[in-house]
Amino acid sequence: MQKTLINKWVLITGASSGFGAAAALAFAAEGCHLLLGARRIQRLEEVSQRAKELGAASAHYHALDVSSTQSVETFTTWSRSLTPQIHFLVNNAGGAHGMDPVISGKDLDWETMFQANTLGILRMARAILPLMPHHEGSMIINIGSVAGHTAYEGGAAYCGCKAAELQITRTLRLELCNVGIRVGTIDPGMAETEFSLVRFKGDAGRAKQVYQGVKPLSAEDVAETIVWVASRPPHVCIDELILKCTAQAAVYKVVRQSAPPSKNEK
Repeated sequence: MQKTLINKWVLITGASSGFGAAAALAFAAEGCHLLLGARRIQRLEEVSQRAKELGAASAHYHALDVSSTQSVETFTTWSRSLTPQIHFLVNNAGGAHGMDPVISGKDLDWETMFQANTLGILRMARAILPLMPHHEGSMIINIGSVAGHTAYEGGAAYCGCKAAELQITRTLRLELCNVGIRVGTIDPGMAETEFSLVRFKGDAGRAKQVYQGVKPLSAEDVAETIVWVASRPPHVCIDELILKCTAQAAVYKVVRQSAPPSKNEK
């Protein structure tokens, strides 16, 4: 199959792990130029090197904290020094912090989530839009969540900021319709990455329980979808795409398989 993304410039935030790192490798396999940003430089270096091995036209990385306007501006200046045009902006940086009910919620968790998941998207779009060509199939792809569509207990702030992401995406699509820049959101359900480990403050046991008895989405599943959305013809825009594993019918409806009995139980 002919590669339609070869030599396109792709900027990915939160590219040091999870969906962002997997997307970097998936775009690399398509022969794209990569601009990778995240806070963990060593991890970015590793992703960049792997991307080059997989066939990226080029792979560049720079520190980026989307919760900081200064960091976004510095990253944008660096990007301009490498290319006059960015064809795809993948707003992936984000994550959940804590799962407390509102009555015991913590300001730091709330502020961190809204800064990264919501304001970060606005900052990046504002900074990168001047570099995106018009009427050439360029696209902003925001990574949302099923949490932006359905609320759940303990998710007030996270559901709220992902609902905001959805409305930002819809607003950008209206504002950019006249210039031909596509805007879409990919909203995954249960996916096994570092997401739960971060949400539960490094509690690996609790994070593992989230996926017990389920085959969740992988980072690669989501990355493949991101590349598919980007590679649609310029006149085709995938506005909103919800992606869940088969075992998850809804945020609150997950079928879990019992673990097979041990030899001693047989």
